[in-house]
Amino acid sequence: MSLHDQLNQTMLDRDVTSYMELVHDDAVFIFHKSGSTFSKNEWASMITGMMENEKFIQESSRCIYQNDEILVQHAFMSYPDDTKEAVMIIALLKNGKIIRMETGATPLN
Repeated sequence: MSLHDQLNQTMLDRDVTSYMELVHDDAVFIFHKSGSTFSKNEWASMITGMMENEKFIQESSRCIYQNDEILVQHAFMSYPDDTKEAVMIIALLKNGKIIRMETGATPLN
């Protein structure tokens, strides 16, 4: 199963543990709204909060491109404040895990 498919399944299952197993210990996440960076532990806390909230929904996701070094995804996301975004996700990979992820988003409402 591709990394893209694995990430999608963890989001559908709201399975934080399995999601975080796909993340390298030295990973850095760059948040599109603020440009803030987060470590794996900080991201784990954020993703846990997102997955615990029923109003945080990944409506769809498609793989634009993936190889051993990079994953490019496009997704539609709904948030607890009833906003929606089209989100581009770029993940650099190391040893089959996410080592760096940055997002860009376009508001849809």
